[in-house]
Amino acid sequence: MADSTFTFRVDDELKTAFAETAKGQDRTAAQLLRVLMREAVEQSQAKRDYDKWFDAEIEAAIKEADDPNTEWVSNDEVKKDWARQRAALVRRLEEEESRRPAAE
Repeated sequence: MADSTFTFRVDDELKTAFAETAKGQDRTAAQLLRVLMREAVEQSQAKRDYDKWFDAEIEAAIKEADDPNTEWVSNDEVKKDWARQRAALVRRLEEEESRRPAAE
């Protein structure tokens, strides 16, 4: 890949502080700028990828919600089901606790 030059203006204090920061990381200012640029591009791409995935999830949910064959479950039904599952888990944990030998 061919290199190209990126020229921009920055105030002297920031340039000096950035150069010191880079030196503290055993890098030149140019090396640190390249790292920061790559990270910015990667973060931007990750956000675009997430947004694309999220939009597809929303579209799928809307399509499912609009489908006349979709089975709907009431909130009360879901709460009752989770209460049953939780009670079963609590019983199982209590049974396991009762089978453990007492601590000495």
